[in-house]
Amino acid sequence: MLKRKIEQRLLNWKNTAGHKPLILKGCRQCGKTFSVLDFAKKNYKHVVYLNFFENPDYASVFAGSLEVDNIIMMLSALLGKNAVFEAGETVLILDEIQDCPDARTALKFFRLDGRFDVIGTGSLLGVKGYGKEPKSIPVGSETVVDMYPLDFEEFLWANGIAEPIIALLKKNLDTETPIPEALHHRMQQLLLQYTVVGGMPEAVQSFVDTKQMDQVLSIQRNIIRSYEDDMVKYADKKDKSRIKECFQSIPRQLSKENKKFQYSVVKKGSTASKYEGSLQWIEDAGIISRCYNLSITELPLDGNAEQDTFKVYMKDCGLFASMLEDGTQYDILQGNLYGYKGAIFENLVADIFSKMGRKLYYFRKDSGLEVDFVIRYKGECTLVEVKASTGNTKSTKTILRHPEKYHVHSAVKLGNYNIGRSGQILTLPLYMAFLLRAL
Repeated sequence: MLKRKIEQRLLNWKNTAGHKPLILKGCRQCGKTFSVLDFAKKNYKHVVYLNFFENPDYASVFAGSLEVDNIIMMLSALLGKNAVFEAGETVLILDEIQDCPDARTALKFFRLDGRFDVIGTGSLLGVKGYGKEPKSIPVGSETVVDMYPLDFEEFLWANGIAEPIIALLKKNLDTETPIPEALHHRMQQLLLQYTVVGGMPEAVQSFVDTKQMDQVLSIQRNIIRSYEDDMVKYADKKDKSRIKECFQSIPRQLSKENKKFQYSVVKKGSTASKYEGSLQWIEDAGIISRCYNLSITELPLDGNAEQDTFKVYMKDCGLFASMLEDGTQYDILQGNLYGYKGAIFENLVADIFSKMGRKLYYFRKDSGLEVDFVIRYKGECTLVEVKASTGNTKSTKTILRHPEKYHVHSAVKLGNYNIGRSGQILTLPLYMAFLLRAL
């Protein structure tokens, strides 16, 4: 069974006095249902579970009065012994809550009542064109938490890398001391494996159990197909084909030297006005992350982001690799990627940063200056260069030479190296990106 960080977040929520109903958002098949049910069985005497996607009839429970006693009565009649409501001992799980807008509205009444905990999960919450909106979203009556596929640290846990090893890596980062060679080599292997496997629980479990990459790839491509099915099933009729075209253009977008998302790559002659809603749909479904260009390299980053200039990365690097042609997984594991290597490892770092909860930013000027990522790190605006192989950092060095203009004093170079420092540039192995947590 895979250990997930969401377990601790759910426990913290339960142990917070006066906690509100919880909404757990995340892309399809990232493990929401399994994690919530596992947590519920361990921490409550009674678990009442409704899945509105599998059983649309359950929505009728919330079609009338939303008073808690009425809902309890209806559920008891519908589920019998599977619906035991005991104050302080029962949790009600509303799976795929976006399929029952009235259930979302009912959270306000459960919040006021206070006798029972409620957890709702949703994979298409807030997606434009879904067609099912609550009468009123219970603002102030729910706590919303985002859940992602497994991040790199969770992948390490699944592959037997325990907390003491991660603590050692963190210590070496803090002291800027090289990692012992045997551990360094093992971590490099695991990072390449994560690049192709990603964090979808079913894919990770298959990899851990079998190490058969063909099985992993089959699982990933089935997930991609399910995403495309959602686009056809749930989007507005006029948007269906556009959303799919946007989604399928992502590998081509990242193959360009200038990786800025261009609507003309989706379809020749296309414009933002025609496709921006389609891209937003994919983002709202939790499938992609946008990385915004900065007008200037200084804090606050969000205040300096150019909303119309951005790159797009897949939220999960394994799914991204599965969208490429057969043989790509083997090439990644062998390190034979030539020109496209940069795009794959940039998406890897975007995966790691976004699953940490970081918003993504980069810096590019028409003069030719370009830096892969810009983050807040230890209270400073910090440049991050991703080098799949040894490569120059000309733009980074130019920016660091002119602090009066760019307001930057430090940079991190991630690549196929051990830990080291050259002046203002800290060199780290790619696998240490997940440890760049300090804000």
